[in-house]
Amino acid sequence: MIPLRGLDHLVLRVVDLERMLAFYCGALGCTVERRVERLGLVQLRAGDALIDLVPVDGPLGRVGGAAPGREGRNLDHFCLRVEPFEEGAIRAQLRAHGASAGPLETRYGAGGEGPSLYVDDPEGNVIELKGPPAK
Repeated sequence: MIPLRGLDHLVLRVVDLERMLAFYCGALGCTVERRVERLGLVQLRAGDALIDLVPVDGPLGRVGGAAPGREGRNLDHFCLRVEPFEEGAIRAQLRAHGASAGPLETRYGAGGEGPSLYVDDPEGNVIELKGPPAK
């Protein structure tokens, strides 16, 4: 068995890099860890994991097919662990950046059942923001 420990990174092919950076860094609090200009890659730190943004018109992005959208969706959703999970503060942060989350639900994740919100990024990728398991 492979001893998996959590999300390492995911790669999103993006149309508007600056808008995506504003959302992931501004609304969600990621930081730019590194840029690899020759590849057209920006890596964002999200806790212990990375989110790689690859512009569709860059060297890596051109080999990936259709741009994100109805015809070229690259991902159903991904989940970021949020702890502590303070719904009001999360919603306020998202609202300050022009985004809003769906209803609070209890969903199962890697740590068990816990609070969860879904939010769309500016290019329609669905992000689940998941709190710790209920005690």
